[in-house]
Amino acid sequence: MSWVSVMGAAAGFCTTAAYVPQVLKTWRSRSTSDISLAMFAVMVTGVMLWLGYGIALNDWVIISANAATLMLTGIVLLLKLRHG
Repeated sequence: MSWVSVMGAAAGFCTTAAYVPQVLKTWRSRSTSDISLAMFAVMVTGVMLWLGYGIALNDWVIISANAATLMLTGIVLLLKLRHG
């Protein structure tokens, strides 16, 4: 694995892990009033596009990071839609 791949994997891990505290807080509190629906809708859309890009390139670093991020941001978006 090249240093570029390691750097990409580290970046993917960091940007994905950044959503874990938000998911946990939102899941536990069921409070989404301070979360922007528009921001998470755009974020989920962007992550889906990145995932498609990674699939088109067959780049497992991009695919794995964005699949995990899509799951986390999707959970927050669904909780926002459910709990307003």
